[in-house]
Amino acid sequence: MNLETLSIDQTRAALTSGETTATALAEVHYARIAQKDGEINSYLSLAKDRALAQAAKIDALAKAGDPLPPLAGVPLGIKDVLTMVGSPATAGSKILEGYHPPYDCTAVAKLEAAGAVLLGKLNCDEFAMGSSNENSAYGPVHNPRALDRVPGGSSGGSAAAVAAGFCVASLGTDTGGSIRQPAAFCGVTGLLPTWGRVSRFGLIAFASSLDRIGPFTRNVKDAATLLGVMAGSDIMDATASHTPVNDYVAESQKPVAGLKIGVPEEYFGEGLDLEIRAAVEKSIADLKAAGCEIKKISLPHTRYAIPTYYVIATAEASSNLSRFDGVRFGLRDKSASTLTGMYRQTRDAGFGAEVKRRILLGTYALSAGYYDAYYKKAQQVRTLLTRDFLSAFADVDAIVTPMTPTPAFKLGEKTDDPVAMYLADVYTVAASLAGICGVSVPCGNTKEGLPIGVQILGRHFDEGMALRVAQAVENAQK
Repeated sequence: MNLETLSIDQTRAALTSGETTATALAEVHYARIAQKDGEINSYLSLAKDRALAQAAKIDALAKAGDPLPPLAGVPLGIKDVLTMVGSPATAGSKILEGYHPPYDCTAVAKLEAAGAVLLGKLNCDEFAMGSSNENSAYGPVHNPRALDRVPGGSSGGSAAAVAAGFCVASLGTDTGGSIRQPAAFCGVTGLLPTWGRVSRFGLIAFASSLDRIGPFTRNVKDAATLLGVMAGSDIMDATASHTPVNDYVAESQKPVAGLKIGVPEEYFGEGLDLEIRAAVEKSIADLKAAGCEIKKISLPHTRYAIPTYYVIATAEASSNLSRFDGVRFGLRDKSASTLTGMYRQTRDAGFGAEVKRRILLGTYALSAGYYDAYYKKAQQVRTLLTRDFLSAFADVDAIVTPMTPTPAFKLGEKTDDPVAMYLADVYTVAASLAGICGVSVPCGNTKEGLPIGVQILGRHFDEGMALRVAQAVENAQK
């Protein structure tokens, strides 16, 4: 039995049968991290004391013959924008260097309460700003499928860790595509829950009206399992929805015959790589063969999604990141002779170039005289984008699109051209702005062996439907 490639179900079965222990599983993964992560750079810190203590608890339950919790012994990695007591939380930034949060993120606490073993914190673009994971202050992450390529961003460390066998699953965050895009680049499954489905308490905010926490897994069923554990209301987050949590695993296993699948024409135009187009069209054909009705639809305001996203996200970032000033968290420049000088020098030394660029863009968009022209207008266009999806979902059960315009690109290929980098999110940001849910699931490889992903989008709080269609796509790959 290869302990480095187990699914959640296989992990639980191996523990129940006595084939392995939670401690052995954790140690196998730590050994692999020590051996291989030097060339990938996915982990920023390890939480061995906490992980091995949790593993010992699970082993004691198994030895006593007590019922095991749903995630018993499952080794997980956590993106470094999520807080964990006992571990640093840098958000990939120098400005949070040395900061140890005094509380657990709600999603993290729920996973551990369900038996998961938290191995450590994973690399990411600084404050989750990036499409390639080249903006981390602690060095870029390399794609395990091709080390000269990016893993996608900003949750590149989370996607790479699963793809490399450093954990069974991981948590990332998605603001404009940061779970779905790296999942596609690394050949794993990534789930974007509806905004408000999973509590954001303990998430270091980038853009609060867009940020969401979701899992990276080796298959669709594992993603459904983790969502079922994390979803639900939270007394610590007033924006976490009280909408009932469904049995996502059961919903994901239902047949898809008779479902109506929408295919938006705007997602198959200029700029889409031909191999990706062919793979996505093959998945659509597979769904048709499984009994789905395929319908062409239109999302007419799609072309405004990228500029709308970068106005709203940067505006919210400029507000959220104002709290990092050297007074309360992490880094403080001690050479300044005045308070204002300390603020200025701390922020200059602590923030990287991409974060500074977005703070400046966002501050400009919110400034007096420009608010109506940029931020207010962007929010109005956001409403139009949302209405596009609501109108489409009146006629179809789910929407299928390409996940990325190209396969994983080479490290450094787009670092000097931020606009080209932003366009890597062209198929993801509209769903982010609309607040709907989605799944990125592998659907093939290029001739070079680079993974290709397909995106399945669902209505608000209809993750079960998105996972059901994603499961059918996954089944067709076997």
